[in-house]
Amino acid sequence: MPIHGWLGFGLVIVFWTLNWSLPGLRSHWCFFPLWTGYCLVIDALVFARKGTSLMTRNIVAYICLFFISIPGWWLFELVNWRTQNWHYEGSEWFTTFQYVALTSLSFSTVMPAVFGTAELVSTFDRIKRIKPCLPIVPARATLFTFFAVGWIMLALLLIWPVFFFPFAWLSVYFIIEPVNVWLSNRSLVQYTSKGDWRPVIALWLGCLVCGFFWELWNFNSYPKWIYHIPFVDYWRIFEMPLLGYGGYLPFSLELYALYHLIAGCLGSKTMQGYIQIFPT
Repeated sequence: MPIHGWLGFGLVIVFWTLNWSLPGLRSHWCFFPLWTGYCLVIDALVFARKGTSLMTRNIVAYICLFFISIPGWWLFELVNWRTQNWHYEGSEWFTTFQYVALTSLSFSTVMPAVFGTAELVSTFDRIKRIKPCLPIVPARATLFTFFAVGWIMLALLLIWPVFFFPFAWLSVYFIIEPVNVWLSNRSLVQYTSKGDWRPVIALWLGCLVCGFFWELWNFNSYPKWIYHIPFVDYWRIFEMPLLGYGGYLPFSLELYALYHLIAGCLGSKTMQGYIQIFPT
């Protein structure tokens, strides 16, 4: 395993221990190095399995992932102001500036973690051997239907958040995916149009793995997030209700779409081809 993997492993051990053993406020400075360590370990495992990884392919693009993650996650925080599905216990100890700065730093690890884990999942033979099925052709009518349904879901979410809160994890993808196709950005449609669902499955599984560790490491943290999810608030695994883990599946697709939209807006062809879960 490359040396940055061992560095990441050390960060995980040290800051996991500190975050679960120290009294009082500590997660606001433990979370970022803990998850940076996770990202480094995953990246090193990917490199060991396939000879290339997010970091080793392009270190500048890898650093950019951290910056792109920040507005990507704040979009969901904005939606949560309406749905109120989670809040941060302990946030009252910080000024507004401190809260925004520290949470942004923590949010920056989301895309490197999810994309790295998805790429690791894609290296396993069982995923590689999945055969093509159910192609979704990006015809004009299909794309406009996706786009319209996305806005309808967002409207329902904002009007009746108690009933339509799950659309927070669907609407963004349905809106952005057609836009990426229209702008000639990379999109998952490039795969599903051929019936290749391997990238989608790898993203789903990668985000579920990250979700498990997000909830695990949050459990004994302080500050920490607490969920308030209508109708399904039972069978909790850590702080998350069991059915809530289903939200990580579409969340992974939204991250993929958001990344390529931002990369397209920046006009970077290098960043467009950077995420290599499976070759197109």
